[in-house]
Amino acid sequence: MASGFVIAKVVAIYTGPSGIAMLGQVQSLVSALSGITAAPAGTGVVRYTAEYQAAGLDGCAPWWKAALKWIVVLLAVVIPVACIFAKPLAHWVFGDVNYFWLVVMTALALPLSAANTLIASVINGQHQYRRFIGLGMVSVIIATIVMVVLVMEENLKGAMIAAVLFSSISGLVMLVGSVQQPWFRLKYWWGATDSAHLKGIGGYVAMAVTTALTVPVSLLMVRNILIAQVGWEQAGHWQAVWKISEVYLGVITMALSTYFLPKLASLEGAGAILKEIKTTAKIVMPIVLLLAIAVYLLRDVAISLIFTEAFRPARELFAIQLVGDVVKIMSWLYAYPMLSRGATKWFMGSEIAFSIMFVLLAYVFVAKYGVHGANFAYTANYCLYLLFLYKNLKHFSR
Repeated sequence: MASGFVIAKVVAIYTGPSGIAMLGQVQSLVSALSGITAAPAGTGVVRYTAEYQAAGLDGCAPWWKAALKWIVVLLAVVIPVACIFAKPLAHWVFGDVNYFWLVVMTALALPLSAANTLIASVINGQHQYRRFIGLGMVSVIIATIVMVVLVMEENLKGAMIAAVLFSSISGLVMLVGSVQQPWFRLKYWWGATDSAHLKGIGGYVAMAVTTALTVPVSLLMVRNILIAQVGWEQAGHWQAVWKISEVYLGVITMALSTYFLPKLASLEGAGAILKEIKTTAKIVMPIVLLLAIAVYLLRDVAISLIFTEAFRPARELFAIQLVGDVVKIMSWLYAYPMLSRGATKWFMGSEIAFSIMFVLLAYVFVAKYGVHGANFAYTANYCLYLLFLYKNLKHFSR
């Protein structure tokens, strides 16, 4: 969270609101491409490592091998395709083909980004929380220092390069910090893999790729709607509020992915899962509500500390956004069973449908309410998503 605030402050000082909006576009591009190639390294690896760790490293190894093979295949496809279509992608994301080199750099950095996710998932699945947190802290600190230096030296160009390299630097730190671990041996990662393990990880690949192609892309499209209808400056104000939400909610989402997901993976039956959701909600939701209220009351202080006076108009955008944040976390509590149970069709269908819904709502609301319309669209979309999840929990918790 501190890292996110430091980066936002430096970028705001050196690039202003339009720079923050441009940085948001870069981060969405990185999230989309890295989300695809790291798809086999995330939730599936956490789940199966947690399930089979009692059988030792040999019990987990088939799942790790399957994940690595999926990653190699996806990298072999995504890197060349991204490089070939770098100019069209740059035009769509940035409105300028001259930024094609950023797309190429993002593609070439994908292997280390995938390594970051894979190693973190293995450590998480083994419940090695001290190592998970320790390596995470070191990697974020180093990546933040590099990003701050690049922004100070190269302004907007430096910020964009740093956004591309952030996850890769973390991946390098994860690799160096894990070399001496007993599970970091070639025999656990490469060799014959049967179809059952490939299929098991493949279900999570489909879900993660869907998320990678819907969430960042929908954000890209919403920003493009804002840029087209209200301009880069107001799009930057909206992005600033989104960044604050993203950073403070990141603390909650990390806690959920670290504890809640492995816990759900170990449970059987919809009843047990619903009980765990309610128990977790009693702890998590009051914290989220208090954080949202605190952010709203301190929004002027937050803008002064994290951004600059050029972002002062953003203070009017907090209220509806923060309501959406609270609903978002509540909906995620009900969405995690889809991941823990591998309910691929339910997850993919809902991600696609509600990402499209977000863009459509934004298109309608921004035309009517200006920049505030993006916040209305965000909150309305998550209210509908929560209702959908609550009504269908039993179907994807079996």
